Amino acid sequence: MKLAQKIAVGYLRIKFRILTAISKKKAAEKAFDLFCTPQFRNKKKLPKIFEEAEQIQFRFENQQIIGYRWNHPAERKLMIIHGFESSVINFDRYIKPLTSKGYEVLAIDAPAHGRSTGKSINAVIYKDLIRHIYMHYGPVQSFLAHSLGGLALCLALEEIQHDKNYRVALIAPATETTTAIDHFFQFLQLDSALRKEFEKRILKLGGKPAGWYSIRRALRNIRARVLWFHDEEDNITLITDAIKLKEENFSNVEFVITKGLGHQRIYRDNKVSRAVIEFL
Repeated sequence: MKLAQKIAVGYLRIKFRILTAISKKKAAEKAFDLFCTPQFRNKKKLPKIFEEAEQIQFRFENQQIIGYRWNHPAERKLMIIHGFESSVINFDRYIKPLTSKGYEVLAIDAPAHGRSTGKSINAVIYKDLIRHIYMHYGPVQSFLAHSLGGLALCLALEEIQHDKNYRVALIAPATETTTAIDHFFQFLQLDSALRKEFEKRILKLGGKPAGWYSIRRALRNIRARVLWFHDEEDNITLITDAIKLKEENFSNVEFVITKGLGHQRIYRDNKVSRAVIEFL
């Protein structure tokens, strides 16, 4: 961690200690807002393949959403879904091979990411965005999703009529929201007394408890074929949750465990990308 980042984290820890002493409810609300707010926005120059795309723009949740489409129209469509603090431009290596397979490819930046507007994102908003894209630009039969995008996709698939012919490639998905909250609380050294109010906030906003936002739970309602990649050294979406799910032996899910790729390099790895493209 760089010095500036250490200073910023230190400031946040002190800020939340003071807020907690004043009002646990207010501190929890501010903590949840921070939990849903990306601290980095990827607006790097578009890779060449994106410059060749048809650009898609639409309004969603009062935000301007920017996306890209290739090989339209095609009989079979595929959606690329990025993770937290990421962008679809990070998945440029997948576009040409997928269009060569005959896919129409849709790649859209979520609110608060890439070139879309907005300041925050959560699993419910992302899930609803995926459904919106499915209804207005689909139907989509195949999906490639990373990190938070994987959780949002699984929640969306519960609400989309689909069958075993649908294909889903999950790369280091955010398996359990409760684990992400654990990690967040530990990193900022938040008072455990805030947890109850924090989870009340989630229940109030989405109508479901934090534990409901779980791929492990959602998979019981997903019939698509799933290929799941996870790295042993992922320190963002911990493999321990994926292993627990793997032990349940879902008949439609195949796991590939890697080592040394972490959370970000895994979807850029040549072996992983080739396997994903072949599966899709």
